[in-house]
Amino acid sequence: MQFLVHALFAALVINLWPGTAPGSEGWTQKDRTYTNTPVGTVVMNVVNPTLTVYLPERSKANGTATIVAPGGSCVALTMSLEGENVARRLTQRGIAVFLLKYRIAEKKQQGVPDVDMDQACKYGSADAIRAVTLIRSRAHEWGIAPNRIGFLGFSAGGMVESAAVLQSDVTARPDFAGFIYGAPFGATLPPVPANLPPIFMAWAQDDTIAGPRVAAFYNAIRTAGNKPEAHIYASGGHGFGAKTQGTTSDHWIDDFLWWLGAKGYLKH
Repeated sequence: MQFLVHALFAALVINLWPGTAPGSEGWTQKDRTYTNTPVGTVVMNVVNPTLTVYLPERSKANGTATIVAPGGSCVALTMSLEGENVARRLTQRGIAVFLLKYRIAEKKQQGVPDVDMDQACKYGSADAIRAVTLIRSRAHEWGIAPNRIGFLGFSAGGMVESAAVLQSDVTARPDFAGFIYGAPFGATLPPVPANLPPIFMAWAQDDTIAGPRVAAFYNAIRTAGNKPEAHIYASGGHGFGAKTQGTTSDHWIDDFLWWLGAKGYLKH
């Protein structure tokens, strides 16, 4: 029977909030999904945030879980490159994955708009905080340990993740966090407290889009007395996600898994 439960939950999509998500009651835009883009499936205009649950095979499950938040400047979500493809790799190592489709700003123009990241990511940040508490409260349903729930954010996904990691309520933070070329990208860097959960960071030296801000976030984490694990690859650019480019950044997920193993999160 337990195997059947796992199988049923493998592609389960659940709403993050009961009813309309707080703060977006007046939103009129409609979710738009684009397939077969250069980065796979992309979603825009998210109004109803959800979690898609990917569970590992029962024989591989180790009780560890992580939320995965794709990037896209908080105006789009790269659901394949920084979501589904990553989930596939992590579930192979026994980790349950909750792919977060968080609320983002309505996209009204072509190209990458010049947006106020504090405003654009405001509701996604609330969704990130909600995701941690929701999964922890229902951990037994998915066979995961409530004290082994992490968060993995890519680019702007790292900004919404940071709201959960840096919040003052220590009990509501994730148990570990991975920032993949992601950081708080708002107008000012928020205060970074001491005694944060274990943190993994990865970015490329030639990332001119986010590299300097990610490096500043890393320095702030260290200055606060924390000891993040950092992998700064020689090349890979921004948004390498699950790409294969022939650079060492191709192997960030292996480094992340080695780190998780060293922290004891891959043990059954």
